Amino acid sequence: MKVLVVDDDEKILKVMAAYLEKEGYTVITAKDGWEAVDKARQLGPDIVLLDVMLPSLDGWGACKEIRRTSDVPIIMLTARDAETDRIIGLELGADDYVVKPFSPKEVIARIRAIFRRLQPSSRREDGKRVLKVGDIVLHPSSRSLTVAGVPVELTPTEYKVLELFLAHPGQVFSRLQLIEKVQGYAFEGYERTVDSHIKNLRKKLDASPDEPYYIKTIYGVGYKLAGEEHA
Repeated sequence: MKVLVVDDDEKILKVMAAYLEKEGYTVITAKDGWEAVDKARQLGPDIVLLDVMLPSLDGWGACKEIRRTSDVPIIMLTARDAETDRIIGLELGADDYVVKPFSPKEVIARIRAIFRRLQPSSRREDGKRVLKVGDIVLHPSSRSLTVAGVPVELTPTEYKVLELFLAHPGQVFSRLQLIEKVQGYAFEGYERTVDSHIKNLRKKLDASPDEPYYIKTIYGVGYKLAGEEHA
């Protein structure tokens, strides 16, 4: 597994590279945003650790550029602790974030959690190969999605959220439940960022995301997928 670590702090690059290599990962490094974009496109990493504060092109811009051509998992590394700053990255397509100062062991745990989510499910909720609600058709075997017959690209986190909804149409999930089921862990302060993933999914599923048809908000509780699953 190849990990692209992007940070303009040489010390952080060396420390993360040492920990990752010890865990058996191949490490690629970059020190600015455009270098990160180029290496992501040319070298095909399996995951990207992307600092927000970078020279030439900041992490948000780099995330947006990488997302133009790739659905590689992205974890943002940020010294900013304001919720709005973290949500920006998620809305641009990042899958997770870690706030500095952080423990390298925590970052590796997040990487492992994402890789676990990328593994094909060992079973289906009802044995079906295809999950379908309305015009949404999800093929778990190939991790592919079509909406009204049109292929739609999802980030790994978006995929897991939608897969959960499709497997349980009509069931209401709180934000904390979604994080626990999809991320594999939860902590205070992350629940509200689920809204960013839901917002991104609505843009991809609905012609009018401001009036969502599929993913409904249950005020004061959480979200549910409208409709009934069928083969």
